[in-house]
Amino acid sequence: MPSILPLGDPAPADGVLPGQAADGASSRLFSLYVHIPFCAVRCGYCDFNTYTATELGGGASQDAYAQTAASEIAFAARAMAASGLPERKLDTVFFGGGTPTLLPAGDLAAVLHTAVEHWGLAEGAEVTTEANPDSVSPASLRQLADAGFTRVSFGMQSAVPHVLKVLDRTHQPSRVPQAIEWAREAGLKVSVDLIYGTPGESEGDWETSVRTALSYQPDHISAYALIIEEGTKLAAQIRRGEVQAIDDDDHAAKYALADGLFADAGLGWYEVSNWSRTPEDACRHNLNYWHGQDWWGIGPGAHSHVGGVRWWNVKHPTAYAGRLAQGVSPAAGRETLDAPTRELERIMLQTRLSEGILVDSLGPSGRREVAQLIAQELVDPAQAFRGRLVLTLKGRLLADAVVRRLLPD
Repeated sequence: MPSILPLGDPAPADGVLPGQAADGASSRLFSLYVHIPFCAVRCGYCDFNTYTATELGGGASQDAYAQTAASEIAFAARAMAASGLPERKLDTVFFGGGTPTLLPAGDLAAVLHTAVEHWGLAEGAEVTTEANPDSVSPASLRQLADAGFTRVSFGMQSAVPHVLKVLDRTHQPSRVPQAIEWAREAGLKVSVDLIYGTPGESEGDWETSVRTALSYQPDHISAYALIIEEGTKLAAQIRRGEVQAIDDDDHAAKYALADGLFADAGLGWYEVSNWSRTPEDACRHNLNYWHGQDWWGIGPGAHSHVGGVRWWNVKHPTAYAGRLAQGVSPAAGRETLDAPTRELERIMLQTRLSEGILVDSLGPSGRREVAQLIAQELVDPAQAFRGRLVLTLKGRLLADAVVRRLLPD
């Protein structure tokens, strides 16, 4: 959730969606995203819409936030009903941030309870929270599990102290296995997030981080290349020459190294930056995004999508809380996606998945590229001959370029 909001059309105060949103809704899954905009420290690489506790007050404070988020859930339920959307239970719920676990576990449980009161949970629903390893305890994780959470995603990022220091991460590496053990004891599935390509990180450092993460035997690993966002502390440090710039070849080498180690440990890729121990361990919430399902985003700056209608909330928590206190939509703007845009997004997202994209679902220009993509070893030839394009390792390293070649003229 980048901190800069897009431009768009005005969003109505009552939150009612255009008729398009209800078309075919009964065949789509419904998810909830809850943004918790608080962090103990702002990491130098982060461009997300987050705030430290000292930056906020009033209705935007951490103490009041659960109640504010619950009020948007109630607003969302009313708006969806008024828009003619069918009743659907939540397939997935995801608490992201920020650091959701900076809030007391009871507050997170209360927000989830409000969502369940309004929509219910589908059988076998996935309920995830992100967490920093230093923001949980055995008691808090048990409380989350008792409330209905099924999964926790820990922001490990690296196992190497000097890399964590560049990223401004505050946890000690030794805290990660302890937090994972607590989560498992509470009955939660465990995912860890890693970042590669940090300035000053050697290939040996990265291998240490990957092997260390694998030693914890997580159910799921996400590994993301560090992207330097304008306006961040790290971008300023690179501009001033205080730390070295990002190197694309270094990123590629580290991705290939991680992918090999993950495969050796029994984790398979299911999206370019995500690996799971079994298909059931994949993050269903993110898969719902990538498959174009419906979700409502709760919180300041949160984005939502229902039936090709996309909108985003005002960015600042004070403005967000103020709108909800007045009983009006916190949306800052919205857009209704036309058919070409939805097709473009479908190709972009499906191509990145291990299930691939059907050749017959591409336009003429995309289908003409298939032979060359096979010849250049960017897609699996056996799968392509069966009518499905699945990226090879080389193709994953060049995924954006492959996608551009598949888009309609």
